[in-house]
Amino acid sequence: PAPPRLSVMNAQNVAIAAGAMATIGTIKYVFDKPSRTYVDGENTVGQEYDAWTQEGILEYYWGEHIHLGWYEDEELARGAGTLIGNKVKDFIEAKFDFVDKMREWSGATSPAKVLDVGCGIGGTSRHLAKTFGAGTSVTGITLSPNQVKRATELAAEQGVPNAQFQVMNALEMTFPDDTFDLVWACESGEHMPDKKKYVEEMVRVLKPGGKIVIATWCQRETPPEFTQKEKDNLQFLYEEWAHPYFISYEEYERLLKGTGAMESTGAEDWVKNTIASWRHSIWVGVWDPWPVVFAGPKVWYKTVREIVTLE
Repeated sequence: PAPPRLSVMNAQNVAIAAGAMATIGTIKYVFDKPSRTYVDGENTVGQEYDAWTQEGILEYYWGEHIHLGWYEDEELARGAGTLIGNKVKDFIEAKFDFVDKMREWSGATSPAKVLDVGCGIGGTSRHLAKTFGAGTSVTGITLSPNQVKRATELAAEQGVPNAQFQVMNALEMTFPDDTFDLVWACESGEHMPDKKKYVEEMVRVLKPGGKIVIATWCQRETPPEFTQKEKDNLQFLYEEWAHPYFISYEEYERLLKGTGAMESTGAEDWVKNTIASWRHSIWVGVWDPWPVVFAGPKVWYKTVREIVTLE
């Protein structure tokens, strides 16, 4: 009797192992297949931001500024943005610091009219409106009606009457030429299907002598050409987070100069002081998981997808 029992047990073990391998293979297939591909003309970006805004999870963890944060060298040396150093710098505070760094770098001091291109739920617009004061009017535009609604609610709650929001396509803005003293674009360029038109439209609505400041996700310059692994990673990111394509920050500078309207331009690589944001966004959820836990299976799935994409 012993040998047959052993055979049955071995068969069971093989079946369990085969089932486990099949499950792992299915999970890998699902997470390796991008789920939010950019589709030109279908407002893919606006729809995704509508969904994220309605869920509220992104706002809970990321705060009013749905963009990267700024980490000083000294803070990074103390472990800011890591699992153990999660509280060295507050994740949401880092985003306010990023806005202030952008503002300082722009050189703008008291612009009368500011345009925030890709304003999200308006965190940057409201912060700029408060910082510059009542003499400054800030207009934020986004493709997402839900973001406009939430941005307007928060402006009213915070008592910021000099910030207003509109649904508008940044590639087809309805503002007249020479309207704004400062045009601000934080992490919107990566979503644009025509980078040249994106830059030209911002320059068009900028007053002569005004300032443009752009912070955006970029790829490196070529040559050297991208390896196949780099191409695969870029393609996955495009198709998972609704991006048509990236360009280098050097190319953005060339596009600005190419308009013939900008007297001087400059560009810097801020990766070192911002890259910690990505892992930090995971660790804040590890330390405070309950909003995701109670949100249900759909949010669990989306959260795991985000972690896979970040890693």
